[in-house]
Amino acid sequence: MSTSRSLLPTTRRRSTPLRLGAAVLGLALAAAACGGSGDDDDKASASGGGGGGLDGKTVDFVGYGADNPWGAHFNKVFTDKLEGQGVEIRDLTTMDPGTAVTNFNQAISNKPDLIVAALLDTSSMVVPIEKAKQAGIPVLVFDGRPDPSVDGDVMQVLSDSEALGVAAAQNLVEGLQAQGKDSGDIIVITGTKSGFAAQDRMKGFDAEMAKNPSYEVIETEDGNWDPALTGKIATQLIAKHGCDGIQGAYGMADYQAVAIIASAEQAGCQVGGADGMVVTGSNCFKAGIEAIKAGTLYGTATEDPGTIAEQTADYIERYFNGEEPPATEVVKEERVTAANVADFEAQCSNA
Repeated sequence: MSTSRSLLPTTRRRSTPLRLGAAVLGLALAAAACGGSGDDDDKASASGGGGGGLDGKTVDFVGYGADNPWGAHFNKVFTDKLEGQGVEIRDLTTMDPGTAVTNFNQAISNKPDLIVAALLDTSSMVVPIEKAKQAGIPVLVFDGRPDPSVDGDVMQVLSDSEALGVAAAQNLVEGLQAQGKDSGDIIVITGTKSGFAAQDRMKGFDAEMAKNPSYEVIETEDGNWDPALTGKIATQLIAKHGCDGIQGAYGMADYQAVAIIASAEQAGCQVGGADGMVVTGSNCFKAGIEAIKAGTLYGTATEDPGTIAEQTADYIERYFNGEEPPATEVVKEERVTAANVADFEAQCSNA
């Protein structure tokens, strides 16, 4: 990461923390993950940054809005951990991409020791990130990666989106093979297609599905991380192809997969079991875990908010303590099915 000013922060007195509370659009993004860290050795470390400890530091937090359940749990874990060590968190969270740009610009005006941001719209955040660099304010992006034009200008703690896509494909193939089906037609309803989180998941999904060409993806639709829209699309696709014309379905987030299941059952389609539609998600929510236990969702993957919040806060601790963490860390993801759901139930049930 490069900045024009020294990243050694000045000591500031801690003021009363501002609390979360933000307006939001509906249920959207999810992203985030679990496990340990995977460092990107090709990137420069966050050298020269941080130092001086955490007490008295200011962090402007342009994160996801707290009315998104994923964002709400992330925000609590992240804020509690850093405030407990004397960091002042200024809450600038939102689920509205336009408001996020405004809040990021406000953060620059506040001149904090660090801006921490989730990128609801990667393209619209390019200019604010460039402005922060010009102002000498370090930026840490979490969850989804930034636009390539500013990739070297920010520190990053990222979900492994490609791994999430691979897990979804493996769940579908394994589920269909367990039913004795050596071929089948599959529908996919994604998160917002214009975002890197959805694009990277599809990259991993497509690569894994290519290893099993007898299973064909016949439809790929943009569900915009919206369960209501996903259910509507699923209903239309089932009407188009019929229950017998769809053997597998991928809803990118668990709440999308659950919406597909509801649409299929409403249409009279069998889901799961010995011969029903095999459905998978690719990042876990409580509803997904319950569906796996009920036998209607074959599997999912992690990317839970608590794990990435812990790792993001830990990264900031190391940064302010002068340990020079690598510029990019990728959170390890885990595939979840009925075989190991008990191991991940607590981790995946906070949102």
